[in-house]
Amino acid sequence: MTEYDTGRPAVGSAVPHDSTALTDWLTSLVRNREYGTLADLRRARNPTNAHIRAGWYGGDAHRELFERMAFLFAIYHQGRPVPSYGYGSLGDAARRIGDSVHRGPDNPGAQRLLDRVVASRRIPWRHLQHTVTRLRSCDQAPPSWIRLTEDLTQWHDRKARIAYQWSVDFHTPATRSGAAQSKQQQTRKGATT
Repeated sequence: MTEYDTGRPAVGSAVPHDSTALTDWLTSLVRNREYGTLADLRRARNPTNAHIRAGWYGGDAHRELFERMAFLFAIYHQGRPVPSYGYGSLGDAARRIGDSVHRGPDNPGAQRLLDRVVASRRIPWRHLQHTVTRLRSCDQAPPSWIRLTEDLTQWHDRKARIAYQWSVDFHTPATRSGAAQSKQQQTRKGATT
């Protein structure tokens, strides 16, 4: 490193995104009880320093997307003392929406919500917020924040077929062992950090 090196990339070079680092930072806010920063992240209309910091993890190409992911994370964790890394895709998470009798595809509200999400050409931020809010109100785990962030960075990539995969995940019954394994991974991840 030279005395003129600022630690920033040279002008014109692309800074890659890091969804794992974003999730680690956000979960540390919950763990360290930094409620003021989390409250700042829930203020979507007036970007704060917290939004700017979340955007850093998005690199040059995904700054705004990472800021909005931080907003979704903060919405889910409002008033929660323990961070949740989540598990599965958004389609898997939408399967958990509903009441004790009807969840996922058997719940008309969950079905309509997922239909709105996957029908959108642009990233459906409003419907994603509604999904996160519904998961929170049903006291269900969110999707994996890392996976959701990565999926949204590929939303416009036709080969990735993110919306299609979420629909498949929503309509495919989860195996008990697969769901239990995902919950164990979530718990293990939370215990090691």
